[in-house]
Amino acid sequence: MASKESTLKGFLSSTTVVILILNTRGFCSTFNVNCSKADQEGLLTALGPVFDLKAIRPVVNQTTCSNITVYFTLYGILGVDEKSQVLITYIWLHYWWMIEFARWNPVQCGLETITLPKKNFWLPDIVISEFMEENKAPSVPYLHLYSDGRVQEGLPLRVVSSCNLDIYTFPFDIQNCSMTFNSYIYDATEINIILGRDPKIITASSKNVMTTLGEWELLDITAQKPMNDVSDLYIDRLVFYIRVRRRATMYVVTLLLPSCFLITVDLFSFLLPPQSTDRSSFKMTVILGYTVFLLIMSDLLPITGNTIPLINVFFSLCLVLMVGSLLETIFITYLLNNASDFSPVPQWVQAVFLNFLGCLVCMPRRNKKPKDSGTTNTFDVKPPKTGGPVEEDEALQELKSLSHILHTLRLQAEQQTKETQSSEEWIQVGFIIDRLLFGLYIVFISVAFITIIVVWVNSSNQ
Repeated sequence: MASKESTLKGFLSSTTVVILILNTRGFCSTFNVNCSKADQEGLLTALGPVFDLKAIRPVVNQTTCSNITVYFTLYGILGVDEKSQVLITYIWLHYWWMIEFARWNPVQCGLETITLPKKNFWLPDIVISEFMEENKAPSVPYLHLYSDGRVQEGLPLRVVSSCNLDIYTFPFDIQNCSMTFNSYIYDATEINIILGRDPKIITASSKNVMTTLGEWELLDITAQKPMNDVSDLYIDRLVFYIRVRRRATMYVVTLLLPSCFLITVDLFSFLLPPQSTDRSSFKMTVILGYTVFLLIMSDLLPITGNTIPLINVFFSLCLVLMVGSLLETIFITYLLNNASDFSPVPQWVQAVFLNFLGCLVCMPRRNKKPKDSGTTNTFDVKPPKTGGPVEEDEALQELKSLSHILHTLRLQAEQQTKETQSSEEWIQVGFIIDRLLFGLYIVFISVAFITIIVVWVNSSNQ
């Protein structure tokens, strides 16, 4: 018996809804709501049947597509998380749609618009596809209903959206993040999303109301309707593109300038004499200071991304040059102290370093060759014209012995001269290497400064 009563009650309630829908379709050409009194209470009472239909899409004919007008105002850019690849923004979102059976005569009802709780109406299930976290902004429980059936809903949103970040030009990077608005359940035959305001007006109003003056600056907001599939079951979408630029002044002051100062200090260390032990200790101190600087500033560098930031390459090259200059100083010190023990300079080293690179760095080869007398004997021994045979033989023997001693001394002197020349050539090779690294430092610092200025100017002009 109880089941029959419940079935009968369900049938009656369903019949009531169907009859109400049929009645509202009959009044669609004029007004669907008739007010008994021209005040807010009378209008609220007249809207009772509309509240009962909040479970269905607010159209008289269910084959009719509901147009949802969407636009927003960007109130603040809260941050960009490079590690998680997300953009955090705060927006004011506005929806407009029509309730076809909620129209009334403002003269008869006395009101042009009324503010009512959202729970009494059907709400479109518009979501942001890139949403990564739950909305933590305060909820707004009311909306506006106009006499022609238009509904306006406004609500704040704290949007944590995914964004494909390109940090190659950090800290002069410009990010272009998207927000895709689409229905979660209804397809394009039921809900059509329309842009409610010109993107230029959205950009201008967002810049006017934006209160956050942090790391990021809003450049522009654009909108686009993507190409839909050929099937009838596609979801209609509206995509907003938010282009933001990082304010690079802080990073230039805290990252680039100290790094350039340290590499410049290491550059001027080449003016110290290579044979001095202060030069190597000075370079080691600069490397230690640069390493500590990188450790302290590591939190300011982006952690992850699709590509390695150019600034990380710059820091790595600076460290490589500093370590290379220290190794070169150690090598030159070793040459200066042990060049006399080396074998003669090979021919290819003479051709590459002394002849070619030496002229390239304005250090021509110093040719110091011993003069050749052209004779194998320095002294011409002549026998004396006077004296006996015995005395003549003794004098001749003494002269020959003296000539042999002098010839041996000459050979030793020539060998010493050759060793000295070989030592000087090795030392000159070391000086050429030192000059080459000094020139490489100058070229690297010049290119780095020019690149930083060009990228900064291009980022500022966009």
